[in-house]
Amino acid sequence: MTAPAGHNAAPAEGGPSRRAVLAKKRQSRRPSRLGVPAGATPKPDHVSEEDAGFAGLLKRAWQQAVQAPDLRTAVDTLLTLGGHVPADIQLRALRSTDEAALKVLCGMSWRTDEQHVLPATDRGEERVFLGELALTTSGRIVVRVPSQGPLASREQLVGGSLRVPWSGKDLLDYQSELEGSAARLAQSVADCRAWLSSAGPDGRDELLEQLKEAALRTAPFVLYQEDKQYTNFRDRNTVTGKTLWPGHPDCSLSSLQGLPLQLWSDNDAVMVVCLTLLVRSAGFGRIEEANGTQLSLDHIALLLERTRCNYNSAPGGHTVAPAASGRVEDLDALARALRERRQHVAKSVQLYREIHGALMHKIERVAAPYGEGARLREEVLCAHLREHLPLTGATLDELGTELHTSPGWLIRPHGGFDTGLESLVYEAVSASARAFDADFAMSRGIRSLPRLIQALGEQNWAEITQWGITDFFCCVVPLPEARRYFAGSTAQLADTAWAMSSRMQYNSWHFIAGNLPKVPEVAARDHFVPPTIPDIAFYSDQHHHGHVANRVRFSIRSPQAVDVLDRAFNGFMDLRLLRCEGPPFDEQDVLAAHRTSAFVARATSSAARMVADGEDIEVTSFDSAWHWATIAGAEAGAP
Repeated sequence: MTAPAGHNAAPAEGGPSRRAVLAKKRQSRRPSRLGVPAGATPKPDHVSEEDAGFAGLLKRAWQQAVQAPDLRTAVDTLLTLGGHVPADIQLRALRSTDEAALKVLCGMSWRTDEQHVLPATDRGEERVFLGELALTTSGRIVVRVPSQGPLASREQLVGGSLRVPWSGKDLLDYQSELEGSAARLAQSVADCRAWLSSAGPDGRDELLEQLKEAALRTAPFVLYQEDKQYTNFRDRNTVTGKTLWPGHPDCSLSSLQGLPLQLWSDNDAVMVVCLTLLVRSAGFGRIEEANGTQLSLDHIALLLERTRCNYNSAPGGHTVAPAASGRVEDLDALARALRERRQHVAKSVQLYREIHGALMHKIERVAAPYGEGARLREEVLCAHLREHLPLTGATLDELGTELHTSPGWLIRPHGGFDTGLESLVYEAVSASARAFDADFAMSRGIRSLPRLIQALGEQNWAEITQWGITDFFCCVVPLPEARRYFAGSTAQLADTAWAMSSRMQYNSWHFIAGNLPKVPEVAARDHFVPPTIPDIAFYSDQHHHGHVANRVRFSIRSPQAVDVLDRAFNGFMDLRLLRCEGPPFDEQDVLAAHRTSAFVARATSSAARMVADGEDIEVTSFDSAWHWATIAGAEAGAP
């Protein structure tokens, strides 16, 4: 049995010495450098360009805006970052002054019923004030309005600013907009404070504890409340996350605990209420649907109303009525109703999330029915699986049923692998790469089901939390043609595939603890809430260093639960597809991919049942050497 990560177990009799074990750990695991000491090269093999990723995108968007023929076109370019994100997200990121200014100057507003286009003559009046328009390094539009100093003196700008003339009429209209905005803001602050006051000191502390846990167990976020930024991403962190531990004095949430409500800032009061409403509507993951935007009651009301319409479009069950008003009490009632409705919706339709990578913003969608596009993908997949596995079904459901009825071959050697389960994983991934025209396809899981089942039977939760990433696997299969993105080198292609495999092993490690009872050892272990619905991502090659380096632009992730000893492990495995360039994936691709991952999950659950009945199965393939032999070796197929 492998020693838990971080423990120095004595070598088994006749096994390698501790010195030999440590020497092997110091060797590079990169496929092209197997056996070579790690970190021995004088310089990195591949160096990303200085402006690769988000910084480069912002520079290109700014240059495009500078060359725009008019103000509205320039603003539209900046809102969409040159066509990379929906304008609606950026419109909801604006401070109230910037929102009022853009509505007056070019007729743009996220409040759709107020959207209008100004006649060209409106911009030709005599100039009374000369303002500015700019893009910050966080991707937000900022506007210099009357009574403010130069933008460069208070913001980090991408490339200077555009001068924007204001007429006398603009100033009057802006004053009117600002008065309305100030009234709405004052009303929402008072409403939030009253709601928090009714919760009492203990209730407020409970809310803060929940939000700290939410920040710790979900992906990084960047949120705004007027001028104040709340983030656990790369800027100066102000919320619990990888940098600030729960209780850290610099954490905005921790610093409020025990503090009289009267000493809370208006920003903090609104932030806490808005995050609470998001969490109550669907759990911690809903916070990511506000990523990159302002936390305001108006925006939360819009998000919840859109969600209500989506959920009500699903057949069956009781529909959810709209909020009686935009007050916190009514929005809270709507959030709770949506959470209850979501449980029914998830059983009748396929939910998924759309991710806009440049702003890390997620949007929950209700998928259309399984259509012709998905069926065509599935036909190609099934033909491959029938050819390479001892199965005969015409659809993935039929193949899965056949597998459930006769799973014995999963624990026996098959297709050049030690077990049929490994063969099935490889063939499903390989078929997916071709069927979806994906540059890379991959699937992850755990290496030792017997070890997991033993720990579960003993309720040894601490043992599971101590496993390392090498106790998990990920099979990555690139299309041979994908080497064109890596200097035509199969060695680089193999190294890239292994980098992805290593990261996916980490993801398995990161999610497994989220399925365990919240005993102290589990609570202390770094983990995220395991994913339960698929997602589709656009322009993911912006922030994540691995995504930038490995050109992960468009992707699909389809997580699945696996049953082990009658315990459902959410996010236990997944199927991922990615394209480095070309067209993005679409909704029908998501549906077909989700059926494919369900087939692999069903096989894994069958294997777990056999292990529980006394059989043995270990996944030994899909390490660095396997990826080198499979991708860069002389043979193109499975080893």
